[in-house]
Amino acid sequence: MIAPAQQAYRILGATALHKGDRAYQQDQVEIMQHSRVKGCVLAVLADGMGGKSGGRKAADQVLLTARQTFDRFVPAKDDPGETLRQLVMESHLMIKLTAITAEEEPHSTAAAFLLGPTLECDIAHAGDSRVYHFRGAEMVSRTIDHSYVQRLIDEGKLTEAQANDHPQSNLLIGCLGTQAEPPLALHHIERVEIGDSLLCCSDGVWHYYTPRELGNIVNGLPPREACEMLITKARQRARGAGDNLSIALVRVERYVA
Repeated sequence: MIAPAQQAYRILGATALHKGDRAYQQDQVEIMQHSRVKGCVLAVLADGMGGKSGGRKAADQVLLTARQTFDRFVPAKDDPGETLRQLVMESHLMIKLTAITAEEEPHSTAAAFLLGPTLECDIAHAGDSRVYHFRGAEMVSRTIDHSYVQRLIDEGKLTEAQANDHPQSNLLIGCLGTQAEPPLALHHIERVEIGDSLLCCSDGVWHYYTPRELGNIVNGLPPREACEMLITKARQRARGAGDNLSIALVRVERYVA
């Protein structure tokens, strides 16, 4: 619980992970509290690719690098956007090094948000794992995928609905661990308000929901129950053909003593 000058609030969070209908789990997700500064939280999600060995090693490396980067972070003096940039780029380099011993070529997406003690928030992502910002049940913004179908949407050749059903909807134009630099995107939220939610999720989750459905669930249930509901409904809608699923959800609520 944090008590800024304007209003007391508390931060609630939950994560969820399910292997879906895949033979093994390659996603990783974590919400971390800063060891020295109350109210400073980092959420990180990685969707690994490259077989049982490669994909999991890549996702593990993103989480390991995130912990190390966040431990070095000093909210009072360090730039959070730059910290997230370092997290993604250092993960990218380390994944390339793990390729030497991996059974298959390791790659990963990355999606992260860093919420500071003054409720400023910075977001970073590479690939098609998403970060959503909701105000109540309404979506304020979301990250834009680094994917083939998103490029077609940008060019006016596909609608969002058509892209979801496209046979190459999971084809990325960039991610961590490739020879090329990852297509890193950064976004800054000046202030997260009481009643806002921040949601990281892999494509195994968001593929099965409209933004309105996501907003209604994350706003209508406590974070733990919301995560469980999102996983359960996505599993039902996948009809036995679902990907790994991962979620990190944080909500800012009014604190009542």
